[in-house]
Order: sequence, then C-alpha cells, then structure tokens
Amino acid sequence: MPLVLGRPPQDRDELWLYLKVVWGMTIPRHSVCPNHSSPFEALAQAYFGEVPVSIWKGSRGFGGKSTLMGTLCAIEAATLGAQITVLGGSASQSQRVHDVARERFEYEAAPAGLIKGDPTMFQTKLKNGAWILALLASQKSVRGPHPNRLRIDEADEVEIDLIEAAQGQPMSGRGMKAQTVFSSTHQYPDGTMTELIRRANEKDWPVHEWCWRENIGTPEEPGWLSMEEVERKKQEVSARMFAVEYDLQEPSFDGRAIQAEFVEAMFDQANYGWFEGACDEYITLEEPVEGATYVTGVDWAKENDWTIMRTYRTDVDPWVEVAFLRTGRKPWPEMVADLDDVLFKYGGICVHDATGLGGVVDDLITYQKRSVKPVVLRGRERESIFTQYIAGIEQNGMVGPRIQFAYNEHKYCTHKDLYGSGHPPDSFIAGALAWSIRLKRHRIDVRPGLLTRETSPWRPDGGTERIVRTAI
Repeated sequence: MPLVLGRPPQDRDELWLYLKVVWGMTIPRHSVCPNHSSPFEALAQAYFGEVPVSIWKGSRGFGGKSTLMGTLCAIEAATLGAQITVLGGSASQSQRVHDVARERFEYEAAPAGLIKGDPTMFQTKLKNGAWILALLASQKSVRGPHPNRLRIDEADEVEIDLIEAAQGQPMSGRGMKAQTVFSSTHQYPDGTMTELIRRANEKDWPVHEWCWRENIGTPEEPGWLSMEEVERKKQEVSARMFAVEYDLQEPSFDGRAIQAEFVEAMFDQANYGWFEGACDEYITLEEPVEGATYVTGVDWAKENDWTIMRTYRTDVDPWVEVAFLRTGRKPWPEMVADLDDVLFKYGGICVHDATGLGGVVDDLITYQKRSVKPVVLRGRERESIFTQYIAGIEQNGMVGPRIQFAYNEHKYCTHKDLYGSGHPPDSFIAGALAWSIRLKRHRIDVRPGLLTRETSPWRPDGGTERIVRTAI
C-alpha cells in the first residue's frame, strides 16, 4: 500500500530511510576507496540542492549511475514537485533514465497515485505539477523548457556545445533551488567529461567518484553488487578497459603536458595528506623552520581566474610545498595583503606573474622589494619557464600534499593549454614561477663572504661541487 508523508525528508538520515521504505531502494552510503564518495551522498547533495552543479563519475555498469539518476528524478518529482529534464548522449539514453524514474512508482509502497494520466515514452506528469521529460540530443530540444532540475546521463557521450546550451535550462522555483547533475563514466581523454572536470575544478563544483567497491558495500551494510559479478566482468573485458571504466583510472592521451605518474608523485597524499584547496582555504603543511629557505610563486587573478600562492621549502631535496592559498575575486589590496602575510611568515623570495599588471602589484607589496621578483610571461621566457617546471616535476624536484584543486589542474593540463591557444592553469603558473628561481639561486655572486661550495642541485647522487650563493 502506498505511504503518505506529511512533508519531504529533511536530512540525510530521513532521506535514506524514505528511499528504503517507500521506494524499495537501499543505496550504499559508505565510501570505500580513498577520495571516493558514496552514491547516496551524491544523490543527497543533488536532492537538497546544496550546490548548483555536481558531477557524478562512476564505474561503467557497476556504478549504477542511470538507476541512481532515475531514482533521484522520481523522488524529486514526488516530494518536491520538481520539474525535471533528462538529457543523454542519445534519445534512447534519455529514455532509459526516464523509464527508471517511471518504474520506481511501481514499487508497492511508492506514491503511484501521484501519476497524472498515462505516461508516454518521453514524459511523466504528476498531479502536484511535477513532470519528468526525456530530451532528444539536439539543440532545439535542449533550448525549450526551463525546469528546476537538469539531469544529464552519460555526459561523455554528449557534445560540449549541447551541454552548454542545456545549462541555460534550470531555474529556481516551486520552492526549490535549481540544480544540475552531470553523470558519466570517464571514457575519452579529450572528451566532454574531461572538460567538465576541468570546469568543476575552476568553478568549485563537487565531483563525486565511486566504483564497484562502493556498490559492494560494507559487511555491516552490503550493497546491491556481488564480488562474483565483478570477477565475471574481469574475465569478459580487457585489463585496460576494466582499469579505466570500472576502476576509474584516467584514460591516457598524447596531449597531456605532464605524465600522470609524475603528477601522482608530486602530490603525495600518502606522506603529506589531502586538502581540497578551496577558495581562501589557507593550507599550512609546515610552520617556518629557523635556517630554512623558502620561495613563493604567485599567479594573480585576471577576470575569472584565481590568485594562487604556492610556498616551497628549498633547502631540502626535493623541494617541499609547505603552504598554499587559492583566493581571488576580491580587491587587489586584499589579495596583496594575503601575499604579504605569507612572505612575512616564511620570508625568502617571491616570484610573481607581472604580465599585464605593470607596477600595480609591486607598489602594493610591503615586503622587502629586493626579494620580490616580477616576471612577464611572454615569448621564449614563458616557454622556457613552463618547460623547466615540467622537467622539474618529472625529475621529482618537488613534492607536497595532494591539494585537489592544484592536482586536477596539473593532471588535466595539456600542451595546448601551455603552448597553444589554451589557458595555462593558475596553480601550474604559480609552481612554475617558484621553480624558475632555482636558476637564479645558484648563480655565482662575486661579492666577498657569500661564496660557499654546495653539491649540484641537478644530480640525484649529489654530483660534482659547484660554487653557489648562500643568500639571495
């Protein structure tokens, strides 16, 4: 018999029980792998409209993404009165999610009495004014309605211009916030999902990842998937396909600026921890150490970009990133004051991008001017600084925590971003500027009293001795 609720679920515990009792859905709510989300957390965040856009990146088949999205559509329509559009890479993919939503109402306790008239292949209407509409994968189709919620399934199969057109659809109303979900397996190295993850990093959209392990569940709360089914699939597909589409490893591509294994080594979560790198989240891995030397690289915000400040301890090998700040979209004096705070705390050298800024930033900085080095990133110098930074990463010259924002920017950075028509990532520029100072730090200074001998910074085994400055 259908159950009647006096109000929608108010929190995650109520929502999870509501899904189990009324809709017969037990959705895994525990993450298993490091940095993964649970499928339930992804659904709950979208249902409550806590963020305007979210991304679901799940295993092929074993992720249960289409079923989860169809279930989300059903409960949003039934409890919130939401008007929802569903877009897939094809009409049949859109229909599939719509069919899941419609089938949810067939469960014995589901509010089937809410359905108005006879659902069609593409639309289900409810008596509370809600509707679920499956869209064709065309510009005309996505530019029509203005729902409260937009649900895009298998986003990697949808052209990016269609995605951009569809994003104009959602509008807040009917007592709820507009919300969009992009859901997909990440299959193509230079496809739509790669671009969406880049935009998520830039715009602070949450990215929820889960694989088959989350859907197997835990001993206390088993999921819907069995290990037997996983082992069977391993025998059916290639090892590479299983790694990319089921274990969620990144698809490989030739255009990557930095090899993935070196990005993983640089952002060393096991030894230095994990941080989100959210706006104005000041990350301190190590407080200043007496006698240590530091360099801070800064890329300033331009229009919609971020100001990034990355501080490295340079008297150790490899260099260790000890502080990180992402800020921006606020007055210049406030951002420069943030930099002054970092420099007065750690001291050392500051290298910042002065491209197009002239003397504006230098005039505002109160830290000792002789230790602040403006660099104009143009032409051959820009190319050289970027290339040397990549070489430094791939020679294990720098290490630090996995700061998710910077990690993603380096991971998805392409040659086109650095040397072509693209835009170099902000955290890449800041790191490259910091690394560029190592050449200047090891120039011979002929002033008396400043010459010492030190082993070569370029040789893993220490190499031959060379004359260097002990101070900058």
